[in-house]
Amino acid sequence: MAAIVFLVLVLAAASSGALFKPGTWYEGLRKPAWTPPKWAFPVVWSMLYVMIGYAGWLVWTQLGWSLPMALWGLQLVANALWSYFFFGQRRMDLALVDVAILWLAIAAFILTTWTVVPVAALLFLPYLLWVSAAAGLNHSVRRLNPEA
Repeated sequence: MAAIVFLVLVLAAASSGALFKPGTWYEGLRKPAWTPPKWAFPVVWSMLYVMIGYAGWLVWTQLGWSLPMALWGLQLVANALWSYFFFGQRRMDLALVDVAILWLAIAAFILTTWTVVPVAALLFLPYLLWVSAAAGLNHSVRRLNPEA
């Protein structure tokens, strides 16, 4: 039953990307040359969401309510809010604050699970790398488009 709850939670967060899509506004923005191709985002995020859900379930089954679970919940909320801020509200500044909170929550989750549920921590490492790149992209797009 817990696995289903984690699946639903992760799908709910992922749906933010479906509700708030890049669209023509984002297409018209200047982006750095190192911007990943459009096809990479759904592919990478799909894999990451599987790992996020599995890591959360692992921690839940081993620790229950705990600091790592609070951090897991925080990162999921911050994750879902980023699309709303960036694409929905077109507030790259708020999205940048949100992605910083997301990065810190992911890093803290890794640190708090490293010795108790190491597989969960390892599952979050690619997520931290991708969010690091996303934060850099958010910052670069904001800097390249000060009028947007």
